[in-house]
Amino acid sequence: MNIHRCIKKYLVLIGCLGGCLGMSLPGLSQNNSLDYYLSQALRRSPLLNDYRNQLQSARVDSEIIRAGYGPQVTGTSINTYAPIINGYGYDQAISNGGNFSTLVGVNKALISKRRLDTQYDSLRLQSLGIANTSKISEQDLKKSVTAQYISTYGDMQQMNFHRETYALLQKEERLLKELTEKNVYRQTDYLAFLVTLQQEGLQEKEFEIQFQNDFGTLNYLCGIVDMDTVALAEPSVQLQVLPEIDNSAFFQQYQIDSLKLRNSRTLIDYTYKPKASIYADGGYTSSLAYQAYKNFGTSFGFMVTVPIYDGHQRKMQYRKLDIAERTRQGYKDFFTSQYRQQIAQLSRQLKATEDLIGQIESQIKYSETLITVNGRLLQTGDAKIPDYILALNTYLNAKNLLTQNNITRFQIINQINYWNR
Repeated sequence: MNIHRCIKKYLVLIGCLGGCLGMSLPGLSQNNSLDYYLSQALRRSPLLNDYRNQLQSARVDSEIIRAGYGPQVTGTSINTYAPIINGYGYDQAISNGGNFSTLVGVNKALISKRRLDTQYDSLRLQSLGIANTSKISEQDLKKSVTAQYISTYGDMQQMNFHRETYALLQKEERLLKELTEKNVYRQTDYLAFLVTLQQEGLQEKEFEIQFQNDFGTLNYLCGIVDMDTVALAEPSVQLQVLPEIDNSAFFQQYQIDSLKLRNSRTLIDYTYKPKASIYADGGYTSSLAYQAYKNFGTSFGFMVTVPIYDGHQRKMQYRKLDIAERTRQGYKDFFTSQYRQQIAQLSRQLKATEDLIGQIESQIKYSETLITVNGRLLQTGDAKIPDYILALNTYLNAKNLLTQNNITRFQIINQINYWNR
């Protein structure tokens, strides 16, 4: 009698659990793909927009340099009056009683085309560095979004699998209940089946919650403000061929840094070359002391600046550049070694995971056959419920392991593809 009461309590509990699971997450009809989330993330990223704006700003800097070496026109007006009151005041021999000046000046630096090209190269290398950093940041964003998408897709797969299994077990439960009431099976075995049924329902609920949490994180990474969950398509993640090391964006940064150091050395050399400029002005300047109306005039000239001695600062700056070059080379060598080691390790992990997936799929086929046979024998009372539960748990564990390794395979491919830019 107590066993019957326990069975009734479990039936009520499972019925309530089934109702909660059926109501908590409706069928996911809409189907979003990985490309959708990647496009949203790339479009909304403030960091990538910042890099695009920096490139536009660099083009403006180039225009500023070009304008700076053109003729510079300035207007100045200086007007002073130095009165003498009761014999007190500035010496008129110095102040002339006042000075009134309004001039327009033109100044033009004389610079060689090679020097101007060197400054343009400096901006060009700066733009190349920004563009390359933008590529790497884009890869970082794609990798993060793809990894989160794969995890969320795995949650959905697990949730759907446990949901289907739970529905299947509910059908089996009704049959076993009838057979138990006819004393074909023991009530304790039937109660053990109900426990398995309840555990499967809880598993579905657990993965549903995990799916909702990871889906929210996916939207957060992409800058999407939407709380509704939708179905996800299988990740379109295919192993891509990696470029040659020298053509990779991750190594181009070291090449750009090397060119920057060379450019800096050239700019240092130009700072120690003579500088020349021409100037001219015209306007009115007068002390108003004599024939002020005739004090309109002009002047022009030529100026040369030659550096002579500055305490050997040129050699000191060269030494700093040599230190920077050694640092750059050290980073490049270390990164090259790490890159090759990581690619080799990921490739081994991918092969081992794919081999394991093949073994798991083979085990699942046997488990499915065993469950099918036991299911048919249960209907006639020729199988033991514990044997059916054991076969079912083996199948569930294998399916879970298959899903986990498929997700792991996608994640490994995502990590390898990260280096394909």
